Amino acid sequence: METKKTIFSGMQPTGAITLGNYLGALKNWTSLQDEYNCLYCIVDMHAITVRQNPAELRKNARNLLIQYIAAGLDPAQNIIYYQSHVSGHAELAWILNCFTYMGELNRMTQFKDKSSKHSENINAGLYTYPALMAADILLYNTDLVPIGNDQKQHLELTRDIAERFNTIYGETFTIPEGYIGKVGARIMDLQEPTKKMSKSSEDKNATILLTDKPEEILKKFKRAVTDNVATIKYDPENQPGISNLISIYSAITGKSYVEIENEFSGSGYGNFKIKVAESVIEILRPIQQKYDELQKDKSYIDHIIKDNAQKANYQSQKILRKVQKKIGFPSIIR
Repeated sequence: METKKTIFSGMQPTGAITLGNYLGALKNWTSLQDEYNCLYCIVDMHAITVRQNPAELRKNARNLLIQYIAAGLDPAQNIIYYQSHVSGHAELAWILNCFTYMGELNRMTQFKDKSSKHSENINAGLYTYPALMAADILLYNTDLVPIGNDQKQHLELTRDIAERFNTIYGETFTIPEGYIGKVGARIMDLQEPTKKMSKSSEDKNATILLTDKPEEILKKFKRAVTDNVATIKYDPENQPGISNLISIYSAITGKSYVEIENEFSGSGYGNFKIKVAESVIEILRPIQQKYDELQKDKSYIDHIIKDNAQKANYQSQKILRKVQKKIGFPSIIR
């Protein structure tokens, strides 16, 4: 019997999941749970490289876990857990720090980007977090990592660190590959349609969140930036705003761009915006209903958090003990 490959992915608990996150990735993740061993980590340790309000961080972490489940990830089939509940992440990260070169960290573009945004708090964690990210992945002998373009550099560094360790100590880590599955929709900012939709956007009208109320969703789509061409045509170069709305509608309805152009031929932008908003409201309705139900079921969520942390800890110890033995740490006497 063939062993299932392992997929690992993590998301920071910095707010609600966006429509872009859902249509671009999460919606497709639900189809992976039968084929792969999947671990979905809420990376709260990564989150503290930027100053956090403690109460908000705890609340956001719990809300993200609930959104994962509400969106269709089965906690019985997938391990959905908090990074801070598995000490192996920090323990392996320290070891991997000692196998990561300064020159490699200096080349990380996200460090430069975050340093410019948080110039008052350029801390060591912000600089070395690629080693923690490598630990996240290598701790579970991960085969595949779903990545976007902004994470390719970190995966390459993870592979370099793993290969370096394996060369010195013999085969220890699985060398992870980037996972390119079914291509999800690339959803853009509703106010600046040339950039990706992001929950960090300062303009609240730019982003649709999974927890947005129907009236909020409708209002945001009505305010979405379009153009003066007045035709509903998929043309990202010349009509990025309307093309983004077409992408969203296509991802939800399964209709091709040509079918959508024909369906709304002669229709005004105002009517099309409302139709897109209504399709988003309908696809999010069952997710939001499930989310509200789970928020009220504290004992069930507490059980999931405890049970999944135990599963993740059990898996992490296998590789961690192997690494500790290979580098010469004394065994724990039990």
